[in-house]
Amino acid sequence: MTNPRPAAELTVTDHGFLRAGRPHQIISAAIHYFRVHPDLWEDRLLRLRAMGVNTIETYLAWNLHQPTPDRTDFSGQADVTRFIRTAAHLGLDVIVRPGPYICAEWEFGGLPAWLLADPALRLRRTDERYLAAVDAWFDELVPVLRPLLASQGGPVVAVQVENEYGSYGTDTAYLDHLRRGLIRRGVDCLLFTADGATDGVLRGGVLPGTLATATFGSRPKEALATLRRHQPTGPRVCSEYWHGWFDHWGEHHHVRDPHEAAAELDWMLAQGASVNIYMGHGGTNFGWWNGANRDESGYRPTCTSYDYDAPVGEAGELTEKFHAFRNVIERYRGPVGHEPPARPDRLAPQTVRPSSAVALLNCLDALSTPRHRLSPEPMEALGQSLGLIHYRTRLRGPFPDSTLRVQGLADRAQMFLDGELLGILERDGPLDALPISVPETGAELDLLVENMGRVNYGPWLEDRKGVSGGVRIDTQYQFGWEIRPLPLTDLSALRFGATQVAEGPAFHRAEVEIPAPADGFLALPGWTKGQVWLNGFALGRYWDRGPQRTLYAPAPVWRAGRNELVILELHRPGERIEIHDMADLGPTG
Repeated sequence: MTNPRPAAELTVTDHGFLRAGRPHQIISAAIHYFRVHPDLWEDRLLRLRAMGVNTIETYLAWNLHQPTPDRTDFSGQADVTRFIRTAAHLGLDVIVRPGPYICAEWEFGGLPAWLLADPALRLRRTDERYLAAVDAWFDELVPVLRPLLASQGGPVVAVQVENEYGSYGTDTAYLDHLRRGLIRRGVDCLLFTADGATDGVLRGGVLPGTLATATFGSRPKEALATLRRHQPTGPRVCSEYWHGWFDHWGEHHHVRDPHEAAAELDWMLAQGASVNIYMGHGGTNFGWWNGANRDESGYRPTCTSYDYDAPVGEAGELTEKFHAFRNVIERYRGPVGHEPPARPDRLAPQTVRPSSAVALLNCLDALSTPRHRLSPEPMEALGQSLGLIHYRTRLRGPFPDSTLRVQGLADRAQMFLDGELLGILERDGPLDALPISVPETGAELDLLVENMGRVNYGPWLEDRKGVSGGVRIDTQYQFGWEIRPLPLTDLSALRFGATQVAEGPAFHRAEVEIPAPADGFLALPGWTKGQVWLNGFALGRYWDRGPQRTLYAPAPVWRAGRNELVILELHRPGERIEIHDMADLGPTG
């Protein structure tokens, strides 16, 4: 590492920024520490520095740091101090965006799911319950940030107030509460807001006395002119330059011509505007952390990969866009003077086969403690945030030729009657009901429901998971339920059998031998939908709907010698698991 450069605060003039009293243009790249394995933080920051940026920007994910109201975590993947200090040692300034709402295509936009346990709480506004939770979070967060601020000799030169609030609401008093709360707790650096570059959105999101910035991906001349209408003086800042995009399951993989993207970056820098390249390095939605979008067309969960067609790819590769952006940046900053690390090593391709399995419904007692409720309740009411949730009841028969309906389903349920699959319901699927016949002796009904990602943007944020309404046969609600939260954070209690499970929700185990850790990409041909763990680390979801066809398995998760893969397949397993030396993120549109 190089020696850190002396800290100096960032200030604004009528025309731009001053840093250490000298004119300064921010050329930043976004990277999210929570989407990168901690052992790779330095590698990815070195690559961004070699692209020529002088600043890196990151959101802070409240739900990662405070999984329950009484537990706050700043260790391991959540060690934001380590991440920011690593950037400082590389001579990079840091912009921090602590929300509390961040969007970021991240689960629930970074808000903790336990907020939804209180049906009276209202998000992102002057609501006593919500503000009390935010204030308690800031009481934990700001003491961690304060030593990292430029005024204290740290690299943090700016902090954002909320995120794209004008796309959601118009409660300026709420924004001011956040601003004053940051200042009162000791955040003495530059504060700013960020909003989409339209008049209506900026009217809702601008906070008087606070620097306003704009987010957009094209037509920079028009976008910055719109910003000027709402802020006649001060720096012109594109706080998110969307040169790429993210992917939803069932759609295509998004890419953008690198030369077109570089030309728009060139135009903004030539005008003296400051720019944050979103994303510089996208990373991965490991585990269950992906968010989702919802609009009039329905619910669309985001893929595991957050490659974003970024200049530094998901596995650290330098793309054509990296070199195009570096050439542009050198025109304004001069020769970069830093070369990136070599491309990370890759595993040699190989194929392995699962050797053992266990049906999920046979190991419920090992994975969860049942809760008994009169009616189905959502995850949040039971203190659960991520994963699956299982509901079971005994139906009284007979019900010949009837209809089974689930109200308030989020997001996808597999329905079983006496262990046999009845069918699948999805919140936006073509079916909202299934035919059912219950014998006179009755039958056992099971619902296995997956949280596929809480909505992270727009007016539909109150997105409770599991079953929030009821289950009925014809007009009759069914009461008396056994509910098992299945966050699946610990799989050590699983006991695998010697034979495979042909179909239905099951855990499948395989072993992989490698000579030394390196990056790999797992492909699951013939498998349908599920989650993969490598040596206990949750790599993320796969789904044969695509576009994504491989899962990134970073080098720090592997061990020399024997490695364990556990795959939760919800439907029918394939016969093999392939390890590739290149990613396959699917066809482009």
